[in-house]
Amino acid sequence: MSRVSARDTINELEPISLDELNETAAMMTRVDRKYLVPLAQLDGVLDDLGASTRVLEIEGLRASEYESVYFDTDGLESYLAAARKRRRRFKVRTRTYVDSEQCYLEVKTRGGRSLTVKERVEHPVDERSSLASDGGYVDFALAEAGIGGVESHELHPSMVTRYERTTLFIPQSNSRATIDTSLSWSVPGGDTITTPGLVVVETKSGSTPSPVDKVLWLHGHRPANISKYGTGMAAMRPDLPSNKWRRVLNTQLLPALAPTQRIAS
Repeated sequence: MSRVSARDTINELEPISLDELNETAAMMTRVDRKYLVPLAQLDGVLDDLGASTRVLEIEGLRASEYESVYFDTDGLESYLAAARKRRRRFKVRTRTYVDSEQCYLEVKTRGGRSLTVKERVEHPVDERSSLASDGGYVDFALAEAGIGGVESHELHPSMVTRYERTTLFIPQSNSRATIDTSLSWSVPGGDTITTPGLVVVETKSGSTPSPVDKVLWLHGHRPANISKYGTGMAAMRPDLPSNKWRRVLNTQLLPALAPTQRIAS
């Protein structure tokens, strides 16, 4: 009997449209958990989710290509604030949905009350590596969060991530999960690393764990402390402080790199 792949399993699921997904599982208040899962083990996880699971399909596509450009200061204040777990921190990026050529500018902040706020506005896709046309949005969002000392003109592209995302909807819990494959990180004008044998699964549920969480736990996977920006920068820049992500770097991410991409720690 031939072995069914994760892609075959996804192709057999019933589709759900973006409008229906947003109406049924908007998940404005949610708990996110991220897992690093070897690609070879993903099919077993999907098999155990059950036939009622549905997959987001847009114009016949069940996997969409994403590109994110992260912006930071010359001194990497955004990265260092996260690495050192500062109470006030921020993340600025453009996110491009490559297939539809839509782009958004996103500002994620954590202020004095430890509340995380993420907002976004439309952004010209051909200017996704620049903040020149943001109309003051970044400065306004940072000021609203009480984050001072950083202005948009000081922010420059520091990391580009690319991946393909598949989104699942789990009817019994009205929750969703995303599966990111073909992950790559690159420094503008510099090196690129890829992890073809590793996927990021992120569950988005209410206060209780979702069925996807429970299946992942059953297969021996536990939530990982991972940030695409933070972990990627730490992997490519071993000179940076990275204690926050050191465990996931040493045990999962760095071993998954191709031998020619191994970076000395």
